[in-house]
Amino acid sequence: MYKEKTAQAVDILNEFDIDLWLTFVRETHTIHDPGLDFLCPASLTWQSAIIISRSGEKTAIVGNLDSAAVEETGIFDKVISYKSGIAEDLTGYIESKNPDTIAINYSKDNEMADGLTHGMYLILKNYFKDTPYADKFVSSEHVLSALRGRKTDKELKRLKIAAKITNDIYAEVTDYMEAGMTEKDVAEFILNKVSKLGLETSWDKATCPSVFTGPDTAGAHFGPTDRKIERGHILNIDFGVKKDDYVSDMQRTWYFLKKDEKEPPGSVKKGFEVLLGSIQAAAAAIKPGKEGREIDGVARDYIVEHGYDEYPHALGHQVGRAAHDGAALLCPEWERYGERPYMKIEEGQVYTIEPRLTVKGHGVVTIEEEVVVTKDGCEYLSEPQTELYVIKK
Repeated sequence: MYKEKTAQAVDILNEFDIDLWLTFVRETHTIHDPGLDFLCPASLTWQSAIIISRSGEKTAIVGNLDSAAVEETGIFDKVISYKSGIAEDLTGYIESKNPDTIAINYSKDNEMADGLTHGMYLILKNYFKDTPYADKFVSSEHVLSALRGRKTDKELKRLKIAAKITNDIYAEVTDYMEAGMTEKDVAEFILNKVSKLGLETSWDKATCPSVFTGPDTAGAHFGPTDRKIERGHILNIDFGVKKDDYVSDMQRTWYFLKKDEKEPPGSVKKGFEVLLGSIQAAAAAIKPGKEGREIDGVARDYIVEHGYDEYPHALGHQVGRAAHDGAALLCPEWERYGERPYMKIEEGQVYTIEPRLTVKGHGVVTIEEEVVVTKDGCEYLSEPQTELYVIKK
């Protein structure tokens, strides 16, 4: 996968007219640069430079005790080993290439492209202070955003498998749940399934899965509690698995019938149908070249027009090696999202679509689907939820 993605990076550098992409890191086991997920699997201890040229050359300049592990990856055309310091080898290599642009690993808006610490930036600038190259540094955010976002066939295959496993576990938890259980009971059942499969959760187990039952829950980004599931509750779960380095991130919604109910009340059914309609409208609107804010607006307007409050977050994010992956978002023009609302949707990107709405007295209805952007639209990565799951037990 690393060889495939670094080859893809060369095409992206040429597309963006960037001569060199320099990822400058140290102690990567402790301070992990997200870009290394596509560049080098080896742990790097001392100051290290991973450099890809638009000509296709892939070079690593690393400390002498790291060089054997880096060479063993088979990714790099050249591995330069240093003993006392990187400055001479790094500046000499850059001078030999004489680039007009050097993309380095920082970003204002995209945390997945912002691995360069401030201290390392100051060191880098100091190394090149007496050269013309100190003024040729630019952010590599567009390079890494494209590389993360444009999924290869192998990446999509892994993402589809992770999504299917997640849906399968949701089917099992549907059979398992009953009124009187706690949110923690449900979470423990799911975590046991993940463990038996020899997998990991997509993010920290403290909040993956998140389980929310009834009208008085935290609503998002919160771990399961001792709150009991009651009849008349809407329950939703946010969860995903990690398999072969790629993850899923999906949400599903259930309703627990009261003893005198044969079907969910009208307000719950309406809430679900409106939410489902907003997802389907957003999916139908997704096309390469559109901006994320446009798609968010479709779902947001749909929900508001049907009498519900707008959801307090973005409609969707990218998924890949991380649950929140890539730069472009399906999001409103809010300060916290920076320039992301205006980024173009591209073929091969994988997004979640995850609006939510509240049904008074019952809880929160939310579904999170994953879609891959195609040449003229999008496709679901796994079987979507199209009916409210109803629990009688």
